[in-house]
Amino acid sequence: MIKRPAAICQLETALNRSRVIALLGPRQCGKTTLARRFVSPESPHYFDLEDPLSLARLDEPMTALRNLTGLVVIDEIQRRPDLFPILRVLADRDPLPARFLILGSASPSLLRQSSESLAGRLETVHIGGLTLADVGLKAHEKHWLRGGFPLSFLAGNEADSLAWRKNFIQAFLERDIPQLGAGTAAMTLFRFWTMLAHYHGQVWNAAEPARSLGVNESTVRRYLDLLTALFMVRQLPAWQTNLKKRQVKSPKIYFRDSGLLHQLLGIRTGENLLSHPKSGASWEGYIVEAILTAAQPDEAYFWGTYAGAELDLLLFKGGRRIGVEVKRADAPRLTPSMRTALTDLNLDRIRVIYPGERRYKLAESVEVIPASLLAGEVENALL
Repeated sequence: MIKRPAAICQLETALNRSRVIALLGPRQCGKTTLARRFVSPESPHYFDLEDPLSLARLDEPMTALRNLTGLVVIDEIQRRPDLFPILRVLADRDPLPARFLILGSASPSLLRQSSESLAGRLETVHIGGLTLADVGLKAHEKHWLRGGFPLSFLAGNEADSLAWRKNFIQAFLERDIPQLGAGTAAMTLFRFWTMLAHYHGQVWNAAEPARSLGVNESTVRRYLDLLTALFMVRQLPAWQTNLKKRQVKSPKIYFRDSGLLHQLLGIRTGENLLSHPKSGASWEGYIVEAILTAAQPDEAYFWGTYAGAELDLLLFKGGRRIGVEVKRADAPRLTPSMRTALTDLNLDRIRVIYPGERRYKLAESVEVIPASLLAGEVENALL
């Protein structure tokens, strides 16, 4: 089993200060494994709502939960939205005999119901798959190719990893999406998702996928928002500032898991990946996701102008503005875009991430940093 110190620390912090904690993320990303570090699945304090026995125990939920003390875990809670009002009553007791850790596959209905019933009582912790810091620098190439879902990354060989990802996508489309009441045919969403893989690392434009699917732009926007809400896709918003320049307003699209991206692009091996036209964009998204997961910025954007200036990441953290450029190059150089971003965005510094080994300066506030540092203390490396 791979240890996940950052996720465990984040969850422990939340458990120490909040009455109800929602641990949200896509299916199979390791939420249940994390929760079982705190409460054994054999404990009467653990409820798995995909287990008929747990469902039977919760036929009378107030009776089942009222006398429990300490930490109570309820897994797959989106299956029982009627529990949220009961949790609100139990979380308001003084003194508080129990705290509740609720787990859910990131569903919009779960988020909506919990925000309505548990306002002011709920802290949300989002997790994805295994991070570069979790798996270690030596596993970087495998992690980039297979992605961070534990069963994909830990598969015995590439064929097994590919089979797991294929089955995950099929189950996601045929089981998870219908459970949300999305009303979208699995094949239609699969076509859109595959099409979206070719937008990875690009500014979103709804017109082309809408024409290809034969639907209007608002429909493909709904598809995109659905995949975003389920943690399959990240929409990185564009930063707007008061400049006398035309700035890009649409978000950039990134797959949150590189393994699923490669599956939908037909990339099967490391050799395929390095020779594929989307190799650079894939690596950029992989590094962007690693930075955002580890650094936990207050806000994150990208920035671009129609004159050609751009910045891959604009991070706001502790009152500082940090620019990040991702370059899959042997020796990145200072570019006009970097100079423009430093001045126009009033940046404290720019960090250029590349796959090399040497750390060096390009200018007073611009430094090139090896991607290997992302396997350690990301905040120290970037900020």
